[in-house]
Amino acid sequence: MTKSQPTTSGSSSPLSSSIERTVLPEGMRVVTERMPGALSVSIGFWVGIGSRDESEDRAGASHFLEHLLFKGTAERTARDISFAIDAVGGEMNAFTAREHTAYYARLPTSELAFGLELLSDVITSPAFRPDELEAERDVILEELCMNEDTPDDVAHASLFDAMFPGHPLGRETLGTRGSIEAMTRDEIGDFHKSWYRPANLVVAAAGDLDHESVLDGVVGCLAGRSRGGRPERARPTDSMRPLTVVTRPTEQAHVAIGWRGVHHDDPARYALLIANHALGGGLSSRLFHEVREKRGLAYSVFSTPSSYADCGSIVVYGGTIPERAGELVAVIDDVIDQTLQDGITPEEHRVALGYLEGSLVLGLEDSGSRMARLGSSELVRGKIIPLDEHIERLRSVTLDDVHSVLKRFFGGPRCLATVGPFEEASEVFDRFR
Repeated sequence: MTKSQPTTSGSSSPLSSSIERTVLPEGMRVVTERMPGALSVSIGFWVGIGSRDESEDRAGASHFLEHLLFKGTAERTARDISFAIDAVGGEMNAFTAREHTAYYARLPTSELAFGLELLSDVITSPAFRPDELEAERDVILEELCMNEDTPDDVAHASLFDAMFPGHPLGRETLGTRGSIEAMTRDEIGDFHKSWYRPANLVVAAAGDLDHESVLDGVVGCLAGRSRGGRPERARPTDSMRPLTVVTRPTEQAHVAIGWRGVHHDDPARYALLIANHALGGGLSSRLFHEVREKRGLAYSVFSTPSSYADCGSIVVYGGTIPERAGELVAVIDDVIDQTLQDGITPEEHRVALGYLEGSLVLGLEDSGSRMARLGSSELVRGKIIPLDEHIERLRSVTLDDVHSVLKRFFGGPRCLATVGPFEEASEVFDRFR
């Protein structure tokens, strides 16, 4: 990457009094938010590649690579990286999702240039030392074992496999034991060379900073890299597998029910957020009140939506003793059917709106959360929706909008995945056959 001037269409432009965005000639996007008086600065490198972009034989490559980038660079060992971040009192971590991978650091404001240099080194110059690669392979295999020993994780993984059968969205981000054991150093290196390029990268930063200083640091650290491209994604079919039973001698039955939801840019996503909160998104929700508070059926019960580039999901989860699993499913069905029939009340609408607005504002109190909002929004939508616009879109949702979105999604096909001491032929889940 060179320090040439951005194109006209990608020039720096204030999105609000404190947010600025630049698209560099090689395609990398840099977004910053200034927070005067903040004592920390948070930096994130967001890469537009995740588990849905992997072939079956390389399932888990994004997550494997995420681990390996912290194992050392051409100039630094893993211990050097740890010492460097500890020496300034900072924090550094990463995560892999279905459509992106993010690497981030939070440091004192005075360490902005150091943070940019360190993360740039980690992102662009992995050493892939053979002994460290093998050690991290073992770590990921242990992580797979840990997930297999966590029944609610198994229920959710099984549900996604049923909602998106035969599609990468249905696979776990960790991959499989077979794919992780077989993946070679060259394959991981090729994956890195293909996707960790400017056109597929967003750099986000928030804190008491100057946009131009971030630009200078990014251009200086990432000079000389070719543009690259972004992954092409195939939309999943509409088919789902109605019932998945994982037989385990567990003390609880774990029940996860799923529907297809909204994609990232669907205008209905605001109405769905309100509908979800009233249904199972908080302590005041219908599911929490009916399942836990009234009947004592479950300690944990909730609903949650997720969005992707071309589709989405809505999940309702609950755990109860095996003898009451049928009752739990029946109560969930009753709550959803009643909500579909009548919609939500004006009071539920008011509470949901207040919760969503309040949690959004409270979630932006520190530089890390603001950086994450910038990075994810730019990577997913190619723009930052101003906070006041986001709130206004929520406030514009009517009761009729909520009722419409409830019927559109919760009235459609669904599937169930359960983990517990059941046989496939158990009558408990006959309504899903």
